Amino acid sequence: MTTGTTTVAAYAAPAAKAPLERTTIERRAVGEHDVLIDIKFSGICHSDIHQAREGWGKAIFPMVPGHEIAGVVSQVGPGVTKFAVGDRVGVGCLVDSCRECDNCRAGLEQYCTGGSVGTYNALDKNGEPTYGGYAQKIVVDENFVVRVPDALPLDVAAPLLCAGITTYSPLRHWNAGPGKKVAVLGMGGLGHMAVKIAHALGAEVTVLSQSLRKKDDGLKLGADHYHATSDPETFKKLAGTFDLILSTVSAPLDLGAYLSLLRTDGAFVNVGAPEEPVALNLFSVIGGRKTLAGSSIGGIRETQEMLDFCAAHGLGAEIELIGASEINEAYERVLVSDVRYRFVIDTATI
Repeated sequence: MTTGTTTVAAYAAPAAKAPLERTTIERRAVGEHDVLIDIKFSGICHSDIHQAREGWGKAIFPMVPGHEIAGVVSQVGPGVTKFAVGDRVGVGCLVDSCRECDNCRAGLEQYCTGGSVGTYNALDKNGEPTYGGYAQKIVVDENFVVRVPDALPLDVAAPLLCAGITTYSPLRHWNAGPGKKVAVLGMGGLGHMAVKIAHALGAEVTVLSQSLRKKDDGLKLGADHYHATSDPETFKKLAGTFDLILSTVSAPLDLGAYLSLLRTDGAFVNVGAPEEPVALNLFSVIGGRKTLAGSSIGGIRETQEMLDFCAAHGLGAEIELIGASEINEAYERVLVSDVRYRFVIDTATI
């Protein structure tokens, strides 16, 4: 063990598509501006599965996934000013960025052009691989840590660090609110948070899901309407309806069909990231001056804003708490949409 580093238990994928298994990793020594966090809960995001199985391209192994991290500060570096031991904190998808490009200066670290550093499956500025939240501790620069408000339990707050901010950011950017008709495509880990947040922002919310299986849940979480996309009548009935459609689906879609549901100047925004390319007839956007867009997570400042918003409105994720030994089973269940709506690992079980 290198001086000052901490050896911690973790769950890692040893190779692409291999089952995750218990192991140990080393966390770096706590530097001048670092905080050491005792991880209490770590959400399982669909993107963890994409990366552990190399669905998005070549990855770094062994891989410790997890970028929905909630815990408590147990040590701070001598230069830390934002946090103290005992603070309830979160870490999302980023642990560093160049901090100098226009986007970083604007608080848009998620679009850093100088090279942002992912919480896992990335190389830090020293060329060392980063390891995520399926572990008992993590060391992170204080500038990439956010505060979890006391009103939010840590277990339901963990998924907000990806699922919450990934939906909050585009909803705010495209001005979801009173007088706006917003459709959420897909009612899974991201989609259920999109419904809650869009409703809290004051928009009229419609869920578009393959079936009506989760309709009762959708209405309970804040949706005003719920339609099955497997029914062709849905597309006739809702043609030209929405100001904004937020797609949380990570499978290829018939984009033309969904673009037909937008009003003039409406936007179809992707936060789900399919592994395969999708086809588009450009007349689908030309007619009606429509926008086909994408959105990543949020910057650190906006992530804090999202957590404060969720606390103020009593919004946490709907979770199923699991032990670490259930991670591989949970991955299989995510792939068949058998979770309502986010698996969260109790890291005390690692």
